[in-house]
Amino acid sequence: MHLGGFEQVAAILVVCVASAVVAMLFRQPVLVGLLVAGAVLGPGVLGLVEITEPIELLAEIGIALLLFTVGLKLDVRIVSRLGPVALAVGLAQVALTAALGVVVLLPLGVDRTEAVWLGLALAFSSTVVVVKLLGDRRELDTLHGRLALGILVVQDVVVVIAMVVLTGAAAGGGAPVGELVGIALRGVVLIAVAVLVSRLLAAPALHLLGRQAELLVLGSIAWAVTMGSVSVLLGFSPEVGAFLAGMVLAATPYREAVSGRLTPLRDFLLLFFFIEVGARVDPGLLGSAVGPVVALSLAALIGKPLIVAALLGLAGYRRKVSIATGLTLAQVSEFSLILIALGVSLGVLSDPTSALVTVVALVTIAVSTQLIERTPWLVDRLGPVAGWLERRAPRAAVDDEEEPTPEVVVVGLGRFGTTVVEELLERGTRVLGVDFDPRTVVADRLGIPVVYGDGDDPTLAQHLPLTVARWVVSTVRSHDVNMTLVTALRRGGYTGGIAVASEDPDDCAALTRAGADVTIRPLHVAAGPLLERIGAADRRRGLAP
Repeated sequence: MHLGGFEQVAAILVVCVASAVVAMLFRQPVLVGLLVAGAVLGPGVLGLVEITEPIELLAEIGIALLLFTVGLKLDVRIVSRLGPVALAVGLAQVALTAALGVVVLLPLGVDRTEAVWLGLALAFSSTVVVVKLLGDRRELDTLHGRLALGILVVQDVVVVIAMVVLTGAAAGGGAPVGELVGIALRGVVLIAVAVLVSRLLAAPALHLLGRQAELLVLGSIAWAVTMGSVSVLLGFSPEVGAFLAGMVLAATPYREAVSGRLTPLRDFLLLFFFIEVGARVDPGLLGSAVGPVVALSLAALIGKPLIVAALLGLAGYRRKVSIATGLTLAQVSEFSLILIALGVSLGVLSDPTSALVTVVALVTIAVSTQLIERTPWLVDRLGPVAGWLERRAPRAAVDDEEEPTPEVVVVGLGRFGTTVVEELLERGTRVLGVDFDPRTVVADRLGIPVVYGDGDDPTLAQHLPLTVARWVVSTVRSHDVNMTLVTALRRGGYTGGIAVASEDPDDCAALTRAGADVTIRPLHVAAGPLLERIGAADRRRGLAP
């Protein structure tokens, strides 16, 4: 049955929802359901969906937005601290994992050239899968999350160089030195563009766009896609440019607001990527490739994590951090599929080889999803028997000092909010301000850190540092905004106190039922001191009743 573009999208969405629900009922991550949905919809089973250019474009934009949101959360200080470790471990891991792939494939009768290509494909891990799962678990900011991200960035650079080298080798001339130098120069140009925009344009542009939340989101998407396009023109993947675009905005107070509002759109577009991966699986080709599929899958799921953990142990990290990082990278990358597709286009590899790698990608992504979901349990079980992974004098579990967190978060910095902040500061309380007016964010008139955020954004609570905050105080008088904020805080597991402003007694009762501990009636609060002063003056004059 042939479906048009619109009908294909409809079929994708319906089957995705059904597969995700089934996965949820069986206590599996939604990601596994999406991969299965792609396999069911693809040419190998129902044949309802073809990998068309529109679907590939949607998938590519989704991946770019994912890397953009990762860049938004990346602190330059972390990059400078973990960069040397990520570079050394990333390069060594690629070489050792590729060698492992060749060693396990040659005894199975795989041609030596194909074994080299497949070994390289095995070496790369999926940036999309890792970032998506760590982001959902809020582990991107952990030490093992940052190490995994650094290694993934190194892998992405290596795969570009590998494509150049293998293309030259397939042509019989090796990798031209001039072309490798050209890659380096183009990389410098791309970084220079990002730095110039960061220094000259980012702050004023965001202050202007921040006056309208819709404009802020639209402008951010335009910036991410533009940098992705520049990256393509310079010979890199769009994901590299989108990642740098996010890093440009990471130092601004708007990063959490942009990230939160982009999340639903990003997740929707990523559906098409997972469908695309699943749809490439052809069950008819599995029978003749069981041996290589099993060998490569075990190498990715067991061999690669051991290699990563051992290298990090040599670098001085504790065994729990090393094991967690290794488990995070236990899958085959989407770039592996691109690498093998290049080999097919050059005539070096056959279509069955491409199908083999696609199956390995599906298997390892599905299994590694379970490994990442169960990382704490696995680390606790493996840690006691993995003492050999740890040096006698390992690094601390956390490489950077934690920044102080606020005791009270005040949402809304108008006149009433400013008064609340001033009273808290007089008492020596650490305060974080949240406001949707960019002029308030950059004014620094209160002497406290202020982040850009809107109380009616359901994702705002996810981006606030609430680990030790005792209270969240909303001085916004909109009932809808306060109801959204209170509901999001309680559903997100926040157990501290919540105080909200409202003038209507019925609204106060509804907010209390939703989870607010204190409701404030600002006009009454303001009138109280005035009436007390009037009463005191009357008593002095002998007029008090």
